[in-house]
Amino acid sequence: MNLDSLTISETQNNSSSITGKSDDSVYWSVAEIQSLLDTPFNDLIYRAQCIHRQHHDANGVQLSTLISVKTGGCPEDCGYCPQAARYHTGVDNQDMLSLEEVVSAAAAAKANGASRFCMGAAWRGPKQRDMDKMTEMVRAVKSLGMETCATLGLLKPGQAQQLGDAGLDYYNHNLDTAPEFYEEIITTRQYQDRLNTLQQVRNAGINVCCGGIVGMGETRLSRAGLIAQLANLNPYPESVPINHLVQVQGTPLYGTAALDPLEFVRTIAAARITMPKAMVRLSAGRQEMSDAVQALCFLAGANSIFYGDKLLTTGNPESDRDRALLDKLGLHTL
Repeated sequence: MNLDSLTISETQNNSSSITGKSDDSVYWSVAEIQSLLDTPFNDLIYRAQCIHRQHHDANGVQLSTLISVKTGGCPEDCGYCPQAARYHTGVDNQDMLSLEEVVSAAAAAKANGASRFCMGAAWRGPKQRDMDKMTEMVRAVKSLGMETCATLGLLKPGQAQQLGDAGLDYYNHNLDTAPEFYEEIITTRQYQDRLNTLQQVRNAGINVCCGGIVGMGETRLSRAGLIAQLANLNPYPESVPINHLVQVQGTPLYGTAALDPLEFVRTIAAARITMPKAMVRLSAGRQEMSDAVQALCFLAGANSIFYGDKLLTTGNPESDRDRALLDKLGLHTL
């Protein structure tokens, strides 16, 4: 089929021809996704935009706010993370925020237009005393009328159910990269550990928020491998954050060669094509992106951003800049 001969409305009626897939449960091979990434840029973006329009508001963007409820002191060795205790990054180990502090931050985020509030904690996984506090926070934020999300590391049996019973809507646990590249980034936990936590989340009836990080020195093949892992989860995640490495001095990945911005856009497009119904989120690294690159990401199918001045411990575009960009592009919030 000649893509150039189709209008947008026609592509909506021929989605299986455009994507090469007829439903959401078909297996995507790494080779197929690498072929997507190798597609001429205009054709790739066109395909992604057509799929995006079929399943989503073409000009709608969801705003999410992320707060660190427990910062620093993590025992893991993730090569990108300034919160790892073993790296000297200037991020100190801090106690968990109080319930009042979290609720105040959530209320402010809602007032600024955010519909989802994400709570992150720097540890390998929560202890029961941590779970008691986290479930209280989830209930309190939920009572504000916001979607709730938590990223707390590896979960022990029963912990996902506790979060689900408290009303948690989404649990974030990223795969980070392809299995073959994983040990280059992290050695203190296994890939299967992450998959096990995701399965516990599914079993508890909580929506999955799962993505990865690009720009860590991986190849295009590794990026294809990451997207394949995500797309072949059954079902694939409802929310897919695509992070661009934020290089922090003191971490092992500081000084990694910068990723071409258009390669990042290609990754967004591949995520949209392979996971058509998911919310694809521009996450870490937006502060370093120009307005033009972000606009291309929205065109490629991104429809969610982290909104606010800070993303855990690294900077995020200021709210006023985000609003100005959305207005400039004629985008509205969901």
